[in-house]
Amino acid sequence: MIKLKFVKRTHNNLRWRILSFFIALVSSLLVSGLLMASVGQNAFEAFWALFEGAFMGQEAIMDTLLRATPLIFTGLATVVAFRARIWSIGQEGQLVMGAIFAYGASVIFSGLPSIVLIPLVIIAGFMGGALLGGFCGWLKYRFKVDEVISTVMLNYIVGYFLTYLLSGPWRSKGSYYLQTEEVVKHALYPVLMEEYQLHIGFLVAIVTTVFMYFLIRKTSLGYDIKALGMNPTAFRYKGANIPKMFVLVMMISGGVAALAGTGELLGVHGRLNMDISLGLGFTGIIVAMIGGLTSIGTFFAAFLFGGLVNGGYVMQVMTGVPLSMVYATQAIILLFFLCSSLLSKYRIKKVTDND
Repeated sequence: MIKLKFVKRTHNNLRWRILSFFIALVSSLLVSGLLMASVGQNAFEAFWALFEGAFMGQEAIMDTLLRATPLIFTGLATVVAFRARIWSIGQEGQLVMGAIFAYGASVIFSGLPSIVLIPLVIIAGFMGGALLGGFCGWLKYRFKVDEVISTVMLNYIVGYFLTYLLSGPWRSKGSYYLQTEEVVKHALYPVLMEEYQLHIGFLVAIVTTVFMYFLIRKTSLGYDIKALGMNPTAFRYKGANIPKMFVLVMMISGGVAALAGTGELLGVHGRLNMDISLGLGFTGIIVAMIGGLTSIGTFFAAFLFGGLVNGGYVMQVMTGVPLSMVYATQAIILLFFLCSSLLSKYRIKKVTDND
């Protein structure tokens, strides 16, 4: 009897990966087109509007990069945790905690000049996420609390803490909305070009991507992170301190995710509110998986998904495609890309009962 099973590829070359992603793109567009046609929509016009809104023209590209920036951070946070086989789902809460710490620092040190204040606020935001991530790591080795449970639960706790701050001590005076006062102007991220919203947070994202690439690929700490993920037992016999390593990885992951919150606060919203994230942390997990849990791959995957989000709004306005169809199209594309990532690493092999 012939059976099928997945076998890991011994030679996962770049050509095959590119081909698998191309097949995923074409397949997802075909399926999405059939779905649109089934409800009377012109698929060609819709996809052209999606592409035009995401990548056609300087304004579209700038808006796509703006939407991709927080996803780069949350994706990179996922990369460093998952490469160590630490299944952190706390990027959403870490992002929010980064924004909270960044706003607090902007208020406390508002009297400092911009050249000092902005780096200080960035560091404060990073520390907010790092402390939250490190706390989950401490719960893991001290009380054996699974990191999936602790990070998910802390997402809710941080959300409630934000609600408390915005409805109480930090609420803007005379405002009907749950929001703080505006951040002092000299603490806001400068924009890269005056006519666009893209801010220096994108440059911080590029630097972080390069840093994470060299950290994981070229340093002894990166080797330890991968060793922890590949074989923790052997890593322990090597003399490594597993609890310390676990906390360190979670702190790095949490700090990087928090930079997304800092960027949204200082570069997009200008004040702390309940819409500071809206799922950017969870989306970053998907982006990292599409990027193959690599820094460079995650960067380009975030750019792709930023284009899907940005172009989705244009597609809705120009063609009248319902918002639910926009979300369905994005989900189909993501599903096919995740499948292509799996097929780029594994192949289907025929086996018999004798094998």
